Amino acid sequence: MVTAIVLIRAQHGRAKAIAEALADFPEISEVYSVGGSYDVIAIVRVSKNEDIATMVTERMTHVAGIERTETLIAFKSFSRHDLERVFSLGLD
Repeated sequence: MVTAIVLIRAQHGRAKAIAEALADFPEISEVYSVGGSYDVIAIVRVSKNEDIATMVTERMTHVAGIERTETLIAFKSFSRHDLERVFSLGLD
């Protein structure tokens, strides 16, 4: 599994519509509206790097209101949430 974090700048007033449209893509596991230099962050999870390229350069270009993106490829995951879930298996 390959994970990418896509930072998105939206046209004024379009962040919510962009987030809702991206949340419908099966390859996008999470979408966040954020403050700061970017307006929306999408977490993409796919089988191979080429699928990230297709997502960002072909499919996401059809979402109205996206002005600019910056894509970060994750090398390794360090998630306390995932670790807690693993260690709590069978404790219910």
